Amino acid sequence: MAQTAPPPGTPSPPTGPRPEDNPWATGGIMFAGVLLMVDGVLGAIKGIAGIASDDVYTRINNYVFKFNVTTWGWIHLILGIVIAIVGWGILRGFGWARGVGVGLAALNMIANFMWLPYQPIWAVVSLAIDTFVIWALCTGRLKPVV
Repeated sequence: MAQTAPPPGTPSPPTGPRPEDNPWATGGIMFAGVLLMVDGVLGAIKGIAGIASDDVYTRINNYVFKFNVTTWGWIHLILGIVIAIVGWGILRGFGWARGVGVGLAALNMIANFMWLPYQPIWAVVSLAIDTFVIWALCTGRLKPVV
């Protein structure tokens, strides 16, 4: 069967690259997923270190958010495991992972801000990672990359 041309006046479909094919957007989301997985694993390691030994982190006197180091360890361990799972979900292109990833990255930013006096360099690195993750997930298009 022969195809007929569209009637005059109807717009033709675009022929250029589609926005969802933008390598910067796809690369940013893929990198955000990988960073979430890495940040989750680092958070879990940070948590295990805090749970295993109360002496591994500096003790802070007169700090507003002063918790027992073991408590911080459990917070970071649980948050780290969940963040790593969400990072995997982002790489798989699951629809739920984008919003959850933004929310967990924001929650992780708050936890690491409160963690600053205990491990300042590690906390600042995690803050930077979470900032990029939030930016990438809010600006890119979600599609499976793995």
